Amino acid sequence: MVQKYQSPVRVYKYSFEMVMAAYEKRFPTCPQIPVFLGSEVLNEVTSEDGSVHVIERSCKLNVDAPRLLKKIAGVEYVYFIQKNTLNWKDRTLLIEAHNETFASRVTVIETCSYSVHPENENWTCFEQSASLDIKSFFGFENTVEKIAMKQYTANIKRGKEVIEYYLNELIAEGITEIPRWVPPEKRARIKPAAPPRTPRLDLDTPTQSGTKDANCSLSGTAEPTTPDADKLDADYIERYLGQLTPMQESCLIQLRQWLQETHKGKIPKDEHILRFLRARDFNMDKAREMLCQSLTWRKQYQVDYILETWRPPAFLEEYYAGGWHFHDSNGRPLYILRLGQMDTKGLVKALGEEALLRHVLSINEEGQKRCEENTKIFGRPITSWTCLVDLEGLNMRHLWRPGVKALLRIIEVVEANYPETLGRLLIVRAPRVFPVLWTLVSPFINDNTRQKFLVYSGNNYQGVGGLIDYIDKEIIPDFLGGDCLCNVPEGGLVPKSLYQTEEELENSDHIKLWTETIYQSAHVFKGAPHEIVIEILEGSSVITWDFDILKGDLVFNIFHSKRSPQAAKKDPLASAPGVNNVQLIEKSWVLGVDYSMVESPLVCREGESIQGSHITRWPGLYILQWKVSGHASSSSTALPRVDDVLASLQVSSHKCKVMYYTEVLASEDFRGSMTSLESCHSGFSQLSAGTTSSSQSQSSSLISR
Repeated sequence: MVQKYQSPVRVYKYSFEMVMAAYEKRFPTCPQIPVFLGSEVLNEVTSEDGSVHVIERSCKLNVDAPRLLKKIAGVEYVYFIQKNTLNWKDRTLLIEAHNETFASRVTVIETCSYSVHPENENWTCFEQSASLDIKSFFGFENTVEKIAMKQYTANIKRGKEVIEYYLNELIAEGITEIPRWVPPEKRARIKPAAPPRTPRLDLDTPTQSGTKDANCSLSGTAEPTTPDADKLDADYIERYLGQLTPMQESCLIQLRQWLQETHKGKIPKDEHILRFLRARDFNMDKAREMLCQSLTWRKQYQVDYILETWRPPAFLEEYYAGGWHFHDSNGRPLYILRLGQMDTKGLVKALGEEALLRHVLSINEEGQKRCEENTKIFGRPITSWTCLVDLEGLNMRHLWRPGVKALLRIIEVVEANYPETLGRLLIVRAPRVFPVLWTLVSPFINDNTRQKFLVYSGNNYQGVGGLIDYIDKEIIPDFLGGDCLCNVPEGGLVPKSLYQTEEELENSDHIKLWTETIYQSAHVFKGAPHEIVIEILEGSSVITWDFDILKGDLVFNIFHSKRSPQAAKKDPLASAPGVNNVQLIEKSWVLGVDYSMVESPLVCREGESIQGSHITRWPGLYILQWKVSGHASSSSTALPRVDDVLASLQVSSHKCKVMYYTEVLASEDFRGSMTSLESCHSGFSQLSAGTTSSSQSQSSSLISR
């Protein structure tokens, strides 16, 4: 595989002639470049007017490689052929080089150029590119590649230091300006003056290790500037993107250039591209694939315009307990989320999954915008934000399975499209139930992101080693013992009057970001229960459920079936518009013989939310059943007569509706989170420690012990 390197544009705030003079001072010897042992001129040509000077050399290098490798290769030194073309009229220097040693086994090509800055004729730009292709090298191809790239990047930095050293030396000698080249005919008309110091053309030697000067700015106060809109300036990278290694800079430049050549539409910002490279450890292929998928996603769902188009409902400002709050001690924007006080279930039911996701995306877009603003304010790269999560009040109601499922989907979308945006996650006042939530969520979080989490239980977040290490004391929120008034909403219960109906959620005008929904719904009639079948392949699996009684009173049962049920082929309810009703237990089945009850019946009232789970004792088929409360016993749950069913449709008091969600967990996935999935049979529990025990006291456990 060919390894490529492309440098950013490095700008000297000095004239081309000054840079060439500094360049010349490195010869005939340069202690800062010990690998260069000497050179022999092979050919030299100067134009008649002296404006162009071309020189070709054979350069001798001492490559820093293991002694054993040199012995196997049979060489002590490596030779390169270098061709330099200096054009005084155009004020450019082009350096082209390739290896002579091992040319049949290894191909090294390097191109460097010096030119005048397009916007400031008194500045000089430098660019460098190289490629390394190892075809065969005595079985040490990977070793040679690693040695070459390591030395190459190390010597790029060394080259910057060398050119800076000699520029400073020129200034110390009192040389701050060198006249430009002029044609001979004009030179004769100019009054004779002291001859300028003219740099010789014994120029720098390109090496396999990269002894090429990658220039840097020597003016610490000048604002970074990009000499070409399609190219990146090294000063700009350092100022706005941070310290990068030469190879990281190269990856950024190459991926950016690839997007400019192939991507249709708006090119993402440099900091955006850099995040994807960091997320994939600067693996170009993986980063490109991840970024392209994200760009397609952003275009499909118009995410670029979400801050202008997203208008959250008014109640969201009151019940979504999250908001921006100044910045942390490193200048990162600080987002505070009072998750323990937030009614996650109410928000999902009032907003819908799509709207909730869009709100989270708008927060991420706002975070990126604030990072850019803080970069300008603090004068250093700010590319991520800090999130402070307060878990006071977190209880089992927050482990509502559909809510956790929605959370995992949000995490999946954010991880795929906003990588490396979270700088630090501080979790405070974590209760005992937190490990259960963490067990469910952590597998979906990237390893790099997980390492940024800090969790504090109880009140140990105060003092040294706590928040004070990451957030300045004067901006610690008042609800965490600080003196700063925090305007983040306190959350609370979302009124049920704000809940959307299933039809409203389905007919929402929001663009669908998820193709699947969490809930299914069904109608239940007097004499016509709704039943679903779940196949269990191995014992000790866990069937979990969560359902809401939207209308009427129902009885919930769970059975183990010894027979394979068949849905009625002529179900008169199936043809009714908008009606979902399935009956599986046949009239001929005998309770205790063909199927058996594995949990006691649970009576559920209109408006209640039920969570529960059952640990299976045997493999096989399990049937979950909802039937109208007060109807005949379970033993007579056979299919009703057609006349009775049609009659029941006319009696609205006998028509009930349930919205449900079920999931099967393997036993090993369920251990450690048993209490989180115990059946909770109540109205809506309060989101505080004081009412947690109250909601638990109302629970009716449906779990096998």
